[in-house]
Amino acid sequence: MFKGKPPIFAPQSRAARSMSLLVLICTINAVTSPKTFLAQTSIGDVHDAPRSTEVVKDRRSRDASTSTITSFKSRVDLVMVPVSVTDNKGRAVLGLVKENFRIYENKRLQVVDRCSNEDAPLSIGILLDTSGSMQSKLDQAREAISNFLRAANPQDELFLITFSDTPLEILDLGTSFEQISNELLYVQPTGSTALIDAVYLAITKLNKARHSRKAILIVSDGGDNHSRYAQRDVHNLAKEADVMIYGIGLYDHFFETVEERLGPVLMDNLSTLTGGKTFIIEDPRDLTDAANKIAVELRNLYMISYNPKQTPRDGKWHKIRIKLVLPKELRALQLHAREGYYATAE
Repeated sequence: MFKGKPPIFAPQSRAARSMSLLVLICTINAVTSPKTFLAQTSIGDVHDAPRSTEVVKDRRSRDASTSTITSFKSRVDLVMVPVSVTDNKGRAVLGLVKENFRIYENKRLQVVDRCSNEDAPLSIGILLDTSGSMQSKLDQAREAISNFLRAANPQDELFLITFSDTPLEILDLGTSFEQISNELLYVQPTGSTALIDAVYLAITKLNKARHSRKAILIVSDGGDNHSRYAQRDVHNLAKEADVMIYGIGLYDHFFETVEERLGPVLMDNLSTLTGGKTFIIEDPRDLTDAANKIAVELRNLYMISYNPKQTPRDGKWHKIRIKLVLPKELRALQLHAREGYYATAE
């Protein structure tokens, strides 16, 4: 049951946010036995990444790089999970309290210690596909990223990576919004799509980020067809890293290759694994709306913490499943959270 105010929609833009009235989802009367429903989460796997502006080109360098990654490990006495809650139109939902969440670790019910909903600064990597197939979509992609930046917190730290045949670090951590917007004017589409290598590089860079909340935004129009890392490598790395991955996939109706057909699946698997979300877009004009929704969602994350029961310090993967505890009037709400964490070893 609800305590305090009923949940509300988050505004969809900074202009809307300044309005004094927020739209109520609904007015909840006394509910004696609220029902639960399973949050939308699923599973994947995980690992590590290179520090240079291009991906590691041989196996020995790749193996050497893996030791530099900081894994997302809990000290077991406290686990913190970023959670987003949206309605069926993709609008962020505010006003929930810890009693509205039920969390399970390895199928054991846990006690939610704290639930906060603050607009804390983030460290964000922006990844833009600049392969040849983006020629007709680049202007819309630039506009979408610019809108995303306008909704950001002024204290966010950002960096920019473009990727075609290889990922290139264009602007390092701490870049201003204006620098990224200006740099986007000069990128030119050419070559293939090394999407997996770009994500791998971005996760590695976030290991040095200043803020505890970390996210990646990918804007791409195809699947991977030129990476040196395999999909399982970036999945393993994402699983160990405390980062949320969001994707905007701008896909054509016709796919020339198997890799392109698997593009939406690759993007969705990465975002689901980390508690993020992928928007599949068929019309480039919808890019801006998707970018705005992601920006608002990142500004309105819930941070849920709990002290795990009966969790050994075994260095192993501990699966998390979160449910919403809500009246039937709000069953359409969707929850996204990362799927687990690695406990520290004794």
